[in-house]
Amino acid sequence: MDALFQQANGWVGGDGAFSVALTPERTLWLFSDTWIGEVHDGKRTNVRMVNNTLGLQDGRGAKSKLQFVVRRNAEGRAVAFLTPEDKHGWFWLQAGACVDQQLFMFLAQIETTGAGGAFGFRQVGQSLGIVTNPLAPPLEWRVEQHKLPCVEFTPGRHRTFGAATLVDGGYVYIYGTDEGVRHGTLERYLTVARAPTNRVADFSAWRYYASGQWSADYREATRLVGGMASECSVSFLPKLGKYVLVYTDQGLSPKILARTSRTPWGDWSEPVTIYRCTEMSDKGVFCYAAKAHPSQGADDVLMISYVANAYEVGQVIADASLYWPRFVRVPLAAGSGGITK
Repeated sequence: MDALFQQANGWVGGDGAFSVALTPERTLWLFSDTWIGEVHDGKRTNVRMVNNTLGLQDGRGAKSKLQFVVRRNAEGRAVAFLTPEDKHGWFWLQAGACVDQQLFMFLAQIETTGAGGAFGFRQVGQSLGIVTNPLAPPLEWRVEQHKLPCVEFTPGRHRTFGAATLVDGGYVYIYGTDEGVRHGTLERYLTVARAPTNRVADFSAWRYYASGQWSADYREATRLVGGMASECSVSFLPKLGKYVLVYTDQGLSPKILARTSRTPWGDWSEPVTIYRCTEMSDKGVFCYAAKAHPSQGADDVLMISYVANAYEVGQVIADASLYWPRFVRVPLAAGSGGITK
């Protein structure tokens, strides 16, 4: 999987890396900030960054083929695949789900804070992108954008949905985050909504898990798990008969954590550290964006990706070993808590 993504020309690195099964044999990859250019002698050259791109993977494993989808303007210059209709800021692509011959993608609307550096941005909105012809070539997609009404972006609190999705039992479960600053420290929690598979675009049909009930008011959504990242995955593992939540500890950490549950909404177990990213031992490097890709692994293995990035953009350009989806395989061990450390 690492070799499949690490190209030397064109698409030369991206983060996010959410996967959506379009068919049993075709996987859509959703990327956020992406480098377009070349790699020579371990360095990126002639590069341009765009805010989002796609990938289409046919097959699985070593025999699969991966095609990157980069939109270009009339002058042939790479541009973001999707941009906000209100022309304010840009989109980073989050989780997606393909149901009832439609593709649903969650779009985080971001703007710069003007502070510069690796974290000089903030989220100001969230939209649901609806593709009505997802099996067509992506550059021919018909895409609708609908702003989510169940969000809050104030100085004291951020609530949003789209960090992960799960299709299960006639519903699409949409996982979100509820975060705020307490005693000078950012605290981020997992929340969850669900909608019938045939009413995902109808926000009045969404219900939010609130203390054992499903409420119509997103403000009542229960904070399920602390120490969360803004992106994660929830998957059902038939071998274990459980759901597994995978995320980077606190969103930025060498530790990739997993929790299991008997239901999509929780009795989540205590976290298990399933992998430690060694890249953070290098000066100026940080790791994030951990999530599982159940369509990519065998029944007894969970395939997980993460990204290693750097605080200084010059380091990412000079070191082409950074800023790719990196993959690890986690064995599933029934009878020992389900997940092997």
